[in-house]
Formats: sequence, C-alpha cells, structure tokens
Amino acid sequence: MTNVLRSKLAVLAFLFGVATGPSYAADMNKTLRYAFPVAETGFDPIVVSDLYSNTVIEGILDSMLSYDYLARPAKLVPNTLVAMPEVSDNGTTYAFHLKQGIYFTPDPAFNGKKRELTAQDYAYSIRRLFDPKLKSPWLFLLEGKIVGADEVMQKAKAANLRFDYDAPIAGLEVVDRYTLRIRLKEPDFNLLYIFAMPTMGAMAREVVERYGDDIGSHPVGTGAFVMKQWVRSSKLVLEANPDYREVYFNFSGSDPETQAIAAANKGKKLPIVGRVEISIIEEAQPRWLAFLNKEHDYLERLPNEFANIAIPGGKLAPNLGKQGILLNKTEEPDVTYTYFNMEDPVVGGYGREKIALRRAITLAYNTREEIQILRKNQAIPAQSPIPPGVAGYDPRFVNPFGDYNPSKAKALLDMFGYVDRNGDGYRELPNGKPLTLEYASTTTLIDRQFDELWKKSMDAVGIRMVFKKAKWPDLLKESKLGKLQIKGSAWHADYPDADNFLQLLYGPNSNQSNDARFKLAEFDRLYEKAKKLPDSPERTALYQDMTKLMLVYAPWKLGVHRLGANLIQPWVIGYKMHPTLHALWKYVDVDVARQKAAR
Repeated sequence: MTNVLRSKLAVLAFLFGVATGPSYAADMNKTLRYAFPVAETGFDPIVVSDLYSNTVIEGILDSMLSYDYLARPAKLVPNTLVAMPEVSDNGTTYAFHLKQGIYFTPDPAFNGKKRELTAQDYAYSIRRLFDPKLKSPWLFLLEGKIVGADEVMQKAKAANLRFDYDAPIAGLEVVDRYTLRIRLKEPDFNLLYIFAMPTMGAMAREVVERYGDDIGSHPVGTGAFVMKQWVRSSKLVLEANPDYREVYFNFSGSDPETQAIAAANKGKKLPIVGRVEISIIEEAQPRWLAFLNKEHDYLERLPNEFANIAIPGGKLAPNLGKQGILLNKTEEPDVTYTYFNMEDPVVGGYGREKIALRRAITLAYNTREEIQILRKNQAIPAQSPIPPGVAGYDPRFVNPFGDYNPSKAKALLDMFGYVDRNGDGYRELPNGKPLTLEYASTTTLIDRQFDELWKKSMDAVGIRMVFKKAKWPDLLKESKLGKLQIKGSAWHADYPDADNFLQLLYGPNSNQSNDARFKLAEFDRLYEKAKKLPDSPERTALYQDMTKLMLVYAPWKLGVHRLGANLIQPWVIGYKMHPTLHALWKYVDVDVARQKAAR
C-alpha cells in the first residue's frame, strides 16, 4: 500500500469516526434519526408493495439470503442460512439449510415460550404468497414456478378463497426442522435474488393466525430490530432486538471509502445502534430543515429543490463540508414512468387511434424541463425501462420516441381525429365526445409542481387535463384496483436484473405489479422466453425487442433514472447507500459524544 493511499484511508477513517475497539451489543444510548418522504402502508410482507414499508419489514423480518453491505456490484450472502443454497437437478432443485438457535422476538402468540425459527416458517410464508384471499402484488415472483403450488392456489379459488395451508405441495418440502427443499418446474436464474427480498421474510403461523386481518400492524420476526412504537403516517420507532443472534460486522472494502467503513466498524456486533426513529415528513422543506438543524442524522435522497444549494455542480457545498457533513452519491437502479391504464375507455386500448393518443401525450410532455427545473439535473432521461447497474442494461439503446416534440404531437392528434370541434381550445375524441385526461398525484408541493408541468405541456397541444389528488397510500390502493387513468410512478430494483423491471409490463402481472394492465401476447411470449435464459447477449436482445414493443404501444411514458445524493452528519459512522438493501440501520454506528456536542 502506498503512503498516499494510507493517507487517504486515514483521512476517511477520521471522517467516518473510527472506533478504538469493537463493542459487543447494541447501545441503547445510540439513536439513528431520519425521515421517510411518504407514509407507510403496513407491515405484512405479502401484502404491501411500497419501498418504505418494505424498508421497515426488512429490518424486522429475516429473509434466508441478504447482501454483502459493502460489495459492489451487489453480492448475495447467507442470512439465516449456514451457507448459500445447494443447487442440483440442472438448476431446478434448491436446498436451504437454516442456522439453529435463531428465535422470534417474544409475542403473546407464543404463550410465553421461546419460538425458534424453522424451515416450516419459511414454507408457511411462501404459501401465504399463493393464498388468493391476500391478493399479493408479489405473487408474480413465484407463480408458475414451484411444482404443485399453483394447483393448491387454484383449489382455493374454487373453494371460496379458502386456502389449505396444510395441503402438500410437491415442490415445497420441509425435509427436517432446519432444511427446506424447493423444486421448480424449470430453471429460474433469479430465484436466489427473490429469497433476499423483504417479501420472503419469515413469519410465524401462530402470529399470523392470532392477529388475522390486522397482521400488518403486528410485525414479529427474527431480525435485528423490533417495532416499539407506530403512529400511523407520523412516526416509527424501532429498537434493537435484545435476542438477536451473533452477527458481526465483517465486510471488506474495495475502495478508500468502503475500506474506511470496514475498518471503522470491523468486529462490532450487529446491530450497533439501539434505536431508530423514523419521522414521516412528506414535504421536502421540513425534511431538509430537520437535517440542517441536526435533528436527523442523515438525509436520504436529497430533495431535488435543494440540490443547487447542497451539491452545486454535483459537489458538496463548502459550508456543509466545513460542518463535517459527508456526501454519498449513488446512481439509483430505478426508473420513473407515467402509466396509462390500458383498460380505461379514454387512454386505454390497442387500436391505432389509442396508440396515437398515448404517443402524442408522450411527445408533448417536456421531460427536459422536468430534469432541469424540477429535478435540478439530478436525473438522466430513461431510454428503456431497464436502469443502469442491473444485468440486461444496454447503454447503447436509444428510445426513438423519447424526444420532446409538441409539433409532432399536434400532427399526430390531428391525423387521428383528436381535434377541437367547438372552438374552446381543447380537443375532443374522434367521436366528438369530450377528451379529458385525469392524472393522479399526491398533495405534496413537488407533485403540485409536476402537475403544473403536465398541465402546461398538455395545454400546449390542446389536451384538457385535470388532477385527482389524494394521499399516497390511498392512490396506491386505487392503482392496484385499476381505478386510476394516468399516474406517475417509480420502481426501484428489488434485485439487480432487468427481469425485475420488465415484469412490470408482463400481462399476467396485471393485478399485481403491472399497474398499466398492459397485455400484449408478443411481449409476454418474449418475456417468457427470456425468463429461461441466464444473463447473456441473447437475453439482452430479447429485452430490447420487448422494450421496442413497449415504446410502440406506449402503455408508459418513460421518465428518468434518478441520481441519488445522500447527506450524512459527521457523527454517523459507516453509512453507505446500497443498491438493493434499504434497512441499513444495523450496519451503522453513531459517535454519541460528537452527536451531543453538535446539538
């Protein structure tokens, strides 16, 4: 190691607050404080689908697999398993061997007894995914894959949604107390990523049955944290699980930043902090002020409106640097998009005039202004649904319909009969009836700014647009029920593969993750063909063909890939945004003396 590199490491270690030695238990005097920008919706991993609820679930429930905190690109590691799963039968059989001595946190459902995590708990949790009564938005993850599982689900549908949790499933076998064997109908190259998702967190059957429909308010797991307080849409307080198993910070860094983190936290028992306080602050300004006033320890995803103040030119502002604040920049593996409900009588359908309307709307919207004005250049235009940083992304692919072109939009509308017949300045449908678009968005300031840009863009081509305003959880429910006409959305990688994004347009997922309810036989055929292939040029070519179909039929208006910027207070030790993990709390330490001195 050169003297220069040693010097850089020493500086970084100082900035991250290297401890003099490892500690061996969560310190209840150490608290992490930050904010979610949207409210949680609940904590049943099979039912909820939003990022922030799943972040909390990830901290409380244990999936069998997880990720190396510091490895980039993302690397799977065992979580509750003794080793990575054994794979046999040409990739169709997986054996998961659990560690012994992992226990659920106490709950009245256990009648005062210690309750060990077993293979049966994971089998039960997987079965819940197939329960048609729960209408899981995550069913697509395993539907059609596990031998015998779909048949049990179909029987339940035929029996007034009464799912038999004790019915044998040939491909879901509890071999012994600590071994689960899963057999697939055919190889799935993303299966192990799925078992690292919060959706696959272990739940105890007796807990689910005790709380019934209210299980989403009673998350009980084996994870690093437990829920201590929940004020809906306002505040969440989690505390370190006092019975959490022996897990230590033992990650290696590959660059000066991650090497400094590895050195600072090496050997510390996880979780390190004893308490996590999460406020729900929807508006950007109070989140920003809470961080500046040192009420929060870090600010995830710096609000766009403060980018020019905090990171002018993409670099940390000198005044923040003088305070010891750190900047953690990330290229988010996500995509924003606006979906059109393909079952809606106005914007839906597969006829030429409907395609023309959606294409015209896409051409008329000024994405460049969105990036420059609303996002303060903290994003890049999305050329396809597949973001950078995931397998299957092709940086050479260009969206042929992505340019802002209101003149072309007007010509397309005229050509297909969307013209102003009554002279009020707004176009009618080809049949002469009124044309009105209804865009769903939240009541936050930033969404009101997006509303203004949408209205200005649509007014410029003579399309009337109105807005349906509601809280995020309410819009999410209506979206899943297919009740919204047009809505902006975003998808962050659940696992680092393009499949996780293209499944959003797969027809059979229409009642799950496919909010556009896009159903195109050729797209579905290509998707199913790609599912059988590993990451390869052949699979990437299929993804490009699927993307072209999406662009031609236009169930989405592609948005952007966001560039994340996270600000960290100087007393926080070891924070680094991960592309897939979200509950980073157990890996982070706090210098309490420095934190108190700053207040």
